[in-house]
Amino acid sequence: MRQTLQSGLAAMHRALTPAQTDTLCAFGDALLEQNKVMNLTAITEPAAVAQLHFLDCIALLDFADFRGKRVVDVGCGAGFPGVPLKIAEPAIRLTLLDSLAKRMHWLGTVLPQLGVEAACVTARAEEYVSGCRGQYDIAVSRAVARLNVLCELCLPYVRVGGQFIAMKGALAAQEAEEAAHAVQALGGKLLRIESYPVADATHCAVVIEKCRPTPPAYPRPFAKIKKNPL
Repeated sequence: MRQTLQSGLAAMHRALTPAQTDTLCAFGDALLEQNKVMNLTAITEPAAVAQLHFLDCIALLDFADFRGKRVVDVGCGAGFPGVPLKIAEPAIRLTLLDSLAKRMHWLGTVLPQLGVEAACVTARAEEYVSGCRGQYDIAVSRAVARLNVLCELCLPYVRVGGQFIAMKGALAAQEAEEAAHAVQALGGKLLRIESYPVADATHCAVVIEKCRPTPPAYPRPFAKIKKNPL
């Protein structure tokens, strides 16, 4: 894990301190250990964890300035991309949000042990936003839903002038075209789609700017979002 992480970071022209590298590896070890009793990841080989989880997430630091920003990771699962981003850029003020209580309890236990500060919130994205609408500089999300659905869940969290970054695969441009109406209706504007290599695949970061407040009617209850996406 450590060797893959270090060689990958060098290829990205990004340097982490030994302590940051140690923390990432410790998080990876904890992830794989907990995965024996809880379904956290299908990736169980240490080098693959470093490449497909850690380096994939840290790549986002090239596409936005995360320093000192309030960041919400919507549908964080086992902590991706939020935890690697926080370890690599400690000045981030991070909220991890997921509806599965067992995962969030694990994150809420293991992260303080590793010295990683984050608010771990168990809630549905479309419900939690009522208390923090427009309060985040950046929202991030990885492999949660198609982009038109993700936009309705994530853009309401972002302040005007902030950004929503969705991690997607090679079909990101197709999803962005499908989501064009949703982006506009929710107060956003597609800035760009950044592509980057991960192992033998191409991954993409869809960067959307928040241009105006999201109308108060959004987000709708998830059943309505799923049945009738924007």
